[in-house]
Amino acid sequence: MSNDLTREQAIQKVAELIRGIKFCMLVTQTDEGHLHSRPVTTQDQEFDGDLWFIGGKDSEWVQDISKREQINLAYSQPDGQNYVSITGRASLVEDRTKLEEVWSDFYKAYFPEGIDDPNVQLVRVETHGAELWESSGKLASAFQTAKGLLTGNQADMGTNQSVALE
Repeated sequence: MSNDLTREQAIQKVAELIRGIKFCMLVTQTDEGHLHSRPVTTQDQEFDGDLWFIGGKDSEWVQDISKREQINLAYSQPDGQNYVSITGRASLVEDRTKLEEVWSDFYKAYFPEGIDDPNVQLVRVETHGAELWESSGKLASAFQTAKGLLTGNQADMGTNQSVALE
């Protein structure tokens, strides 16, 4: 499906699909040129075109971002059969006000000194675009698969759409 949404509609659609998904897979490029994925915690904020994360300055993914800013984020909601892949530019940000806004006690497990731990790094992702896959859920997908097998017709597994976010 082509991108027929305005930027605002695309942001709203992505926000709807990733709302409530606490973890996503962040993909960076290593010094060796390899792609590396790892789970990260998305901050509990309404998506407005930017995404925020907290990492350790000494972590591999933060080091990767400091050298190569292009990243990918993969969100998955298997129960609803919805998936979102987001591309963007990550940057390391020093903004105490924003850090206080996104900080939670959850991070004390990683940063023993709390929000003032010198290893805390705020990361902003300015999104460029997203690929969206939506279906009507597991039951509907199972029905469509069975229908396709019985009729010999291709199953309707939902929609796929690319959207611009910048």
